[in-house]
Amino acid sequence: MKVAILDDYQDVFRTLKCYRRLKGHEVAIYHDSVKEPAKLAERLNGAHAVILLQQRTPFPCAAAERVTTLKLISQTGRNVNHIDVAACTEKGILVCGAGAGIPNHTAELTWGLIFSVLRHIPEEVQRLKAGRWQTTLGNTVVGKTLGVYAYGRIGSIVANVGRAFGMRVVCWGREGSTGKARADGFEVAASREAFFETADIVSLHIPLNKETRGIVKHSDLARMKPTALIVNTSRGPIIEKDALVRALKEGRPGFGAVDVYEDEPVLNGDHPLLKMDNVVCTPHLGYVDRDTYEKYYGAAVDSNLAYAEGKPVNVLNPEVLKK
Repeated sequence: MKVAILDDYQDVFRTLKCYRRLKGHEVAIYHDSVKEPAKLAERLNGAHAVILLQQRTPFPCAAAERVTTLKLISQTGRNVNHIDVAACTEKGILVCGAGAGIPNHTAELTWGLIFSVLRHIPEEVQRLKAGRWQTTLGNTVVGKTLGVYAYGRIGSIVANVGRAFGMRVVCWGREGSTGKARADGFEVAASREAFFETADIVSLHIPLNKETRGIVKHSDLARMKPTALIVNTSRGPIIEKDALVRALKEGRPGFGAVDVYEDEPVLNGDHPLLKMDNVVCTPHLGYVDRDTYEKYYGAAVDSNLAYAEGKPVNVLNPEVLKK
């Protein structure tokens, strides 16, 4: 079986334990990103299975209609909002998804970004290398208000760290999210408006789906303090298109820390946030660590091997098996 591995930016798949388990299968690994459906189908023609890492490559109907040999999409995790599962089912392509990320790792990056902004770490590192010494004055988090939007697997860790640092932690989100926050002893904002208005730091941990796309509006951001920081390690499209750039230029909030973007990968420095001095940007590193990759890719390889043995597992469109 020929297996295609897409979007392996760092050429890391060959170094993972699960790679050796594909011995006997032909493995084609691609390090760049191809999203145009016709070009994606051209790349995948000849492959019987493809492993997708997170939502790096969309697989729309136009791609499903064009592939000629593909029989299996093995998705890392169970989020398949970027895959037209109905079109795959119609074409007879099995979609499998399994494995969950490690929430601590994105929570760690969230706090890394917070301190990078508040303590001016990127600037001070570069200025020290250039021969300068102590050029900025940082800010601490103790006594400040941390707003956590969506108290889930990641948001709950961020909230607990904030509490450990002596912050007032205020949560917002859907009823299930705020109910869990209350049960764990955290404050819930009196209103959405109050949540954005009172927070010194707002950290977003909202999963992306049809209901949450653009859920954070420019009007929300415009309520934030001119000294406040907005942090997004979730997904770029949860913020209304162009709203973040506009709000940061207007000075409310005053600062941003961003790991995710509307369209990824961002190449050649081609994004307005990268040109702003009040924003720290990273290239979607939240889940990019060896432990998470071993877990994600390991589950995807399990799905591939099970399919090759005629015993598919983690199937998300079982209708295909009835054809």
